[in-house]
Amino acid sequence: MPVPNPQAFSVLYANHYGSVLRYAYRRVGVDDAPDIAAEVFAVAWRRMDDIPPKVLPWLYGVARRTVANHLRSSERADRLVTRHAGEASRAPTARDVGDQVAEANVVQRAWSRLSADDRELLALIGWERLGVGEAARVLGCSAAVCSVRLHRARRRLQSQLAQEEVTDRGLRAEMKPEVRT
Repeated sequence: MPVPNPQAFSVLYANHYGSVLRYAYRRVGVDDAPDIAAEVFAVAWRRMDDIPPKVLPWLYGVARRTVANHLRSSERADRLVTRHAGEASRAPTARDVGDQVAEANVVQRAWSRLSADDRELLALIGWERLGVGEAARVLGCSAAVCSVRLHRARRRLQSQLAQEEVTDRGLRAEMKPEVRT
């Protein structure tokens, strides 16, 4: 097995570590993101000869699978703790104030109602700033299929936003004090 070129890997790492870390941060949070990024670059080191010219979508694809494995592992650990603690259900955890503020936002509520696949695709296009072809490579589908999925995901997001706006306006109207003349 040939040894990867350390200099080429250093350039790859320097150019893309921040993007991969931000990708992981948005999906698993600040505590686990560095571990995810480290695993992605460990895979990149082992597969340096297999990395295509458009490296960032390839790295995002590796990160996506790494995040999925991480989440599955976390879920198994949570179930094991719950089973051994004898709890019938997981107790609610304390919530961060920032999370509470974000969830109060209309966009956040609409976003959270989308499927995980819709959120992932919209995040690749919006947050990671990939083109449809690059996002398709990350998701393992053709650009045409990705384009259709993106169109549908955007429509579902617009629908959720419209629904949240109506709900938000109704709540604000209920909270207004009654004015008597």
